[in-house]
Amino acid sequence: MILIKFLSASAIFLILLLSIYYLHIRFFLVNVVFYSAILDGILATIVSSFFLWRLKFFIIFNVFEKIQMLIIWLFFSFIFAISIPTVIDRSLSFYILEKLNQRGGSISLNSFDDIIVNEYMKEHRLVDIRITEQVNSGTIILKNNCVSLTNRGKKIVQFSMYFRKNFLPKKRLIMGEYSDDLINPFRNGISEVNYNCN
Repeated sequence: MILIKFLSASAIFLILLLSIYYLHIRFFLVNVVFYSAILDGILATIVSSFFLWRLKFFIIFNVFEKIQMLIIWLFFSFIFAISIPTVIDRSLSFYILEKLNQRGGSISLNSFDDIIVNEYMKEHRLVDIRITEQVNSGTIILKNNCVSLTNRGKKIVQFSMYFRKNFLPKKRLIMGEYSDDLINPFRNGISEVNYNCN
């Protein structure tokens, strides 16, 4: 009986989450897909808590159990936000599959560098969208056509570089060979091209 009521409450939450997400992306402005989906999950949890506390059907749950359910739903919201809309929105892996499908199911391996540079970057407005996301995240500022790292951005870079160096695989399969290339992608030094702001 308790399991059925838990599943019923969770079904209400899930319906609300998907409905709020759909309405948000369909009719409202979205600055960053991930943050938007997180907000939708929080709203769905808040509305679900109203049903959880108001409907007699759920009186079987005590306050502690109801709070646990809300926490579970918040975690699920985060998992949903990062695993579905965010991954599909920004995943190069999905793009490769979609591009293969667009081109009839197969593409020469040697063509992928050109496709990524000449098609992916333009079709997904990759630079524009990533700059927009980082500005909205407070990690960079854009001023006088110059992009600069904020203190928050510097702290995130310190963490990511530390994590990359110490907690990413040192023997990762890349095109048939095991390599540590991605634990320090900048190991070959700074490009000789000067990209600094004037």
